[in-house]
Amino acid sequence: MPPPVIVYPPDPEGGRRVRADGQILGRAFSIYDLMGLLEGIGFGPAAEAFEDPTVFEWRGGGPYTWEPQADAGA
Repeated sequence: MPPPVIVYPPDPEGGRRVRADGQILGRAFSIYDLMGLLEGIGFGPAAEAFEDPTVFEWRGGGPYTWEPQADAGA
């Protein structure tokens, strides 16, 4: 079973921190970046699971929110 994945709100540049299994994997600027980060830890094809709340916790918007947020961290 894949680890729970937390995707944080977009920062002012539009990047979203991605955490899996208690570790920050990096920043994703698109759903494609997110897929790359997850494949790097052996997650496999995750496209079908992006909206599954048992796998992903989306903070500050769902899988289609990648715009910079001026008030991120406020």
